[in-house]
Amino acid sequence: MNIILLEPEIPANTGNIGRTCVATGTKLHLIEPMGFRLNEKQIKRAGLDYWNDLDLIVYDSYQEFLEKNKYPKIYMATTKAVKTYTNVRYESDCYIMFGKESAGIPEELLLANKENCIRIPMVGDIRSLNLGNSAAIILYEALRQNNFAGMNTIGCLHKHNWKEVNVHE
Repeated sequence: MNIILLEPEIPANTGNIGRTCVATGTKLHLIEPMGFRLNEKQIKRAGLDYWNDLDLIVYDSYQEFLEKNKYPKIYMATTKAVKTYTNVRYESDCYIMFGKESAGIPEELLLANKENCIRIPMVGDIRSLNLGNSAAIILYEALRQNNFAGMNTIGCLHKHNWKEVNVHE
């Protein structure tokens, strides 16, 4: 899986998304310009000690990203989409893009990729969810559709002497 952050502005969001990427074996693509430097302590704090394990590529521009990745199909997360994120079939190596916190993905990119625009349903006039939350919601749906390939799906409760509890009693 691949997460793309187009011109991210808030280091804590990028750090949180980086940690999610490490936990899921997902590659993170960052496209300049960014509103921070990658060595800022807010990124390291949000990503904790996982940041060094992150599969990360930084690009100078969206065009450079497209060229280096052979113009991949990109699912673009936007509140402007008609289709919800659960109404698409994610490929095991798909690319999911999120725009900068203050403006999202530019409208010209959305219009050129209307069929791949996806949204997270919300009530009322909420402008958007936090970027880290949005990335996790959509990424985990893509991973679920691909049977969480390569991920640990069974915990080890027995190692901690935990007892199974019947919650229906």
